[in-house]
Amino acid sequence: MSVPPLRVALVAKRALAALPGLRAAGAVVCAVCETDPQQLARMGEACGLPESRRLSDYADVLCSEADAVVVGTPMHLHAPQAIAALEAGRHVMSAVTAAVSLDQCRALAAACERARAHGLVYMMDENACFRRHTVLIRSLVRRGAFGDVYYAEGEYLHDVKHLHHGPDGAPTWRSTWQVGRNGCTYGTHSLGPILQWLQGTSTGYPDPIASVSCLGSGRHTDPEHAMEDTVVMLCKLASGRLARVRVDMLSNRPQAVSNYTLQGTEGAYESQRASGERHRVWLSTRRERSWQELDDFADDLPEWYRTLASQATEGGHGGGDFFTAWWFAQACLGIREVPITPEAALNWTAAGLVSQDSIRQGGMPLPVPGWAELARAPG
Repeated sequence: MSVPPLRVALVAKRALAALPGLRAAGAVVCAVCETDPQQLARMGEACGLPESRRLSDYADVLCSEADAVVVGTPMHLHAPQAIAALEAGRHVMSAVTAAVSLDQCRALAAACERARAHGLVYMMDENACFRRHTVLIRSLVRRGAFGDVYYAEGEYLHDVKHLHHGPDGAPTWRSTWQVGRNGCTYGTHSLGPILQWLQGTSTGYPDPIASVSCLGSGRHTDPEHAMEDTVVMLCKLASGRLARVRVDMLSNRPQAVSNYTLQGTEGAYESQRASGERHRVWLSTRRERSWQELDDFADDLPEWYRTLASQATEGGHGGGDFFTAWWFAQACLGIREVPITPEAALNWTAAGLVSQDSIRQGGMPLPVPGWAELARAPG
C-alpha cells in the first residue's frame, strides 16, 4: 500500500524557495498564500495551482488539506503563525528568526511541546546550516579532524538599506524588526552553523548558549535606525566554549553573509571572505602543517549531500534552501530526524533577543533562558 505524499502549503513569497527541495522529497504543494495579488499569482503559477488554491488569508491555509506549512512571512508573524499551524495539527517550517520577543519564544516553546506529543514537527528554516562548506566542516568536526573544538566566529555582513523602506517611503518590516532594534537581531545565519560545529551535532542543542554579552560600534551610516552599524555578540555555551557573532546590515561595504572561523585543539578553519578566495583548513596532524583548501576534504561530505548536490543548485543560498525543505519533508514523514529542533531554534533566537538587553546595559553578560524555562506552561 503506497503512502500518500506530504501535502504542503507555502505561506508568503519567501516560502517559494522551498519548492525544489519539497519536490525532491516527494512532497506536493497543495496551496499557496500571499496578501500581495501579484506575488500570489507568481507563486500559484510556479506551483501549477488553480485559483481555488491561491489563498490570501492565512486562516484559509489552516482549513485546507495541507499536512504541513512553510512560513515565509515577516519576522513578527513567524511565531504566531507557527503556533496557529501547530495547534491546527500541521507540521511547521518557519523562516528565521523563530520569534521577535521572549514572550513569543515562551508561547512557541509551549506549543511545540504540545505538538510533539501528537507527532508534529517544528523546524526552523536556517539555510546557512546546509551550505556546502558548513556541511563539510560539520562532518570534519564529527570525525574529530579538529580535535576538541572550543571557539568559533560567524559574521553576517549584508547591506540591505534598500529594503528598509517601500516604494512609498514607508518603513518595511525589516526597518522595524531587523534594524529598528539595537542588538544582534538577525544572528541565526551565523549562530546556526557555528553552534552545530561546537556541539558536534546536526541539531545544535546539547550544549546551548548559556549567556551573551553584546556591544555596538555606534551609529554612523544610517542613524535613522536604532541598530548600531556593527553589533558584536559573545556567546558563552553551557560547556564554557565561546562563540562570537558579528551582524552588520547598515555599513557601506561588499556583501559577506557567511564568514566563519573555527578553532580546535588539532586544527582550524577559515572561510573565504571575498570572491575568488578559498575556504581553508589547517590540521596539526598533517605532516606539511600548511593551510589546505577545504575542497581537498570533499570526500567527507555526507552521502545525502553528495546524492542531491546537483539538484540542490535549483535552490538559493548555496543549496541551503533546497536542503532545509528536503530535510523538513523527510522529518515530517518520519524518515529522518529534525535537523534544527525547536530547542535549537529557540536557543539561537533567544540569544539574539537577550543581546538587546545586554547592549542596553553596556555589554553586561546576561543569561539566556533554557528550554525548560521557555517551555514551562504559564501558571
